[in-house]
Amino acid sequence: MSDKLIIFDTTLRDGEQSPGASMTKDEKVRIAKVLEKMKVDVIEAGFAIASPGDFEAVQAVANAVKDSTICSLARALDKDIDRAGEALKNTNSARIHTFIATSDIHMKMKLNMTPDQVVDQAVRAVKRARKYTDNIEFSPEDAGRSDEDFLCRIIEATIDAGATTINIPDTVGYNIPHQFGATIKSLIEQIPNSDKVIFSAHCHNDLGLAVANSLSAVLNGARQVECTINGLGERAGNTSLEELVMAVRTRQDVFDCDTNINTTHILAASRLVSSVTGFIVQPNKAIVGANAFAHEAGIHQDGVLKHRETYEIMRAEDVGWNANKLVLGKHSGRNAFKVRLAELGVEFDSEESLNDTFKRFKELADKKHEIFDEDLQALVSETQTEATELIKLVSLKVCTETGEENTATVVLSIDDKEKIATAKTSGAVDATFSAINSLVDFELNLQLYSVSNVTQGTDALGEVSVRLEHNGRIINGQGVDTDIITASAKAYIHGLNKIMAATDRAHPQV
Repeated sequence: MSDKLIIFDTTLRDGEQSPGASMTKDEKVRIAKVLEKMKVDVIEAGFAIASPGDFEAVQAVANAVKDSTICSLARALDKDIDRAGEALKNTNSARIHTFIATSDIHMKMKLNMTPDQVVDQAVRAVKRARKYTDNIEFSPEDAGRSDEDFLCRIIEATIDAGATTINIPDTVGYNIPHQFGATIKSLIEQIPNSDKVIFSAHCHNDLGLAVANSLSAVLNGARQVECTINGLGERAGNTSLEELVMAVRTRQDVFDCDTNINTTHILAASRLVSSVTGFIVQPNKAIVGANAFAHEAGIHQDGVLKHRETYEIMRAEDVGWNANKLVLGKHSGRNAFKVRLAELGVEFDSEESLNDTFKRFKELADKKHEIFDEDLQALVSETQTEATELIKLVSLKVCTETGEENTATVVLSIDDKEKIATAKTSGAVDATFSAINSLVDFELNLQLYSVSNVTQGTDALGEVSVRLEHNGRIINGQGVDTDIITASAKAYIHGLNKIMAATDRAHPQV
């Protein structure tokens, strides 16, 4: 029998560190429930010490998820460990993931600590974490650039202290597959007590090698991989969960291990994370991109029609593509609506929330004949977002005429008080944003404006993403509507609300 490969998903922690990809507590819980349905083994819910919001999010995920192990990141500091333990106390299965840097450049330039001090602090952190759980993961940060003899020393010491998983991070995406795999193999062979732990890989994609490095680690003995949905993560991202899982599943002739992942939920998870964060999946993205199973060339089309395996190495159905069919319309009832959303991993915390979302569904069904799963997910995201917003769009009127300036009149509800403004510029979207800006006291820089269709057809929901910069902080906003200008206004307002709700959040590498 093949070994089990543990999937450790860090979308909610490392993925959230992408500039502008911050998630609310409710959004994290939604994503966590889909990950649980996918049978992800370990969900890293956040960095509990980072801010009160992060603590509450880790706690909420720990309370909501029953079948997956819930993990919180913690620096090798007493206050971090204690905060993580407190956040995880009500979960069925908890893990504390503690780390400290081990490369020469990090120890000297960032920590200002000697190697002996680093080892002592790592051991102390692991021992303290055992007060809260027996499931302890230790990571020597920047292991990919660390001295191998020192790695052996600190890993042996932390295993003796009680660590049960040893994660080897290529923190800056510096390694090459054969090199990274050789490091994993060497550590397992050299460390005397390595048989007492699971070795893990955590790779970043700065050179586009995160998945390749992770697969090399698996081939050389790693039995856990840390990854994210859509490869989300700071800088160039992390190991893509969907690519890693499907590579191992598809090439069982090469890998003597497999995951427990229910791959039919991969596409739904991908689209939910994309919707929540505003990070659009590129069409040619492996597994979950719109073109992943599309064939343009005549020779390819002919081959697939005759025998699918001529040009397809996976079945689209296995990752959820064919599950995404039309299921609801304007005559669908409330119960059918609720059941379908439950199948998509969406649960409502109140009848009021369900009724509000169902009302929006009926309004959309009057505008749009075919309702797809992506439409439903977009509706839920919009409903849950607007429920907590301080600024809300009441109405929008835009007048456009060829050769003339465009006029936008916006009515906003700000702290339950309605305000109105009108602006004229050369573009309808620009006029809308200018009118909104005149009603709020923010200095904003629009860094990105992106429009995509949620589904096919000219009546499709349009999804707009904006990236705003405010006092050095990057915020993404999303909005959906059958009217692109309205979707743009919603996206801009969503970003403004995130800025208003923003709290100081520590970065785990600082």
